[in-house]
Amino acid sequence: MIKIAAKRAYVKMMYGLGAIARRTGLLDWLERRQDKRGFHWVRSLFAIYDVDQMIALDVPWWTYRAIDAVDRFLKERSNASVFEFGSGASTIWLARRAGTVYSTEHDKDWFDLMQSRIAPYPGVRLTYVPTDATISENPLFHSQKEAYANHSFESYVHEIAKTGQKYDLIIIDGRARPACLHVAKNCLAKDGMIVFDNSKRQRYDIAIRQSGFAVTHLAGMTPSLPYRDKTTLLYVSSTDGQNA
Repeated sequence: MIKIAAKRAYVKMMYGLGAIARRTGLLDWLERRQDKRGFHWVRSLFAIYDVDQMIALDVPWWTYRAIDAVDRFLKERSNASVFEFGSGASTIWLARRAGTVYSTEHDKDWFDLMQSRIAPYPGVRLTYVPTDATISENPLFHSQKEAYANHSFESYVHEIAKTGQKYDLIIIDGRARPACLHVAKNCLAKDGMIVFDNSKRQRYDIAIRQSGFAVTHLAGMTPSLPYRDKTTLLYVSSTDGQNA
């Protein structure tokens, strides 16, 4: 509870500082210089948990190094197909660069909010998959997030398999991420890639190491966060990965 309270206090503080920065012209100054990574990051600090500002800044909530890597990946694949566990600013970022984006969301309020944001992008399909009606007996489908301690996400995780296709790019940035990775294995195109965000968390690191994929760990600055995080890219095992 202390951690949650501290996070809320920080977000509230940054929104307050952002309002001051807007009135004084600091945000405008930063926005004119956001082609420089450092200025972009400073500007993004005022956009924490604000999907519209993140969309305007044209960034997903991964490390900058991962953003650059995925951007290069998509530039080499015209009309790429993407599946995303967890929607947000990343959905719009992907829609601007890929052919199709299939995103699934477990939070009804967030799902409703995203409808107007995805409206200009006909290549996006966003589905709402609520928590399971009954708790799955398999703990793999449980979430470690405190707010979902008594819920499971088996239907949510299997939404990717229900589409019946292979994807060039799969984003794992929602609930029950180890389970998402386990199921996504069979839904990835031969030369495809998986983006697993916030991978410095121990439970995620274990799942990644046991996945059999080659990996590239990309730690560093992340838009809107005042600390370093880590995003991991996973490839089929025939591809050589590297740790960074």
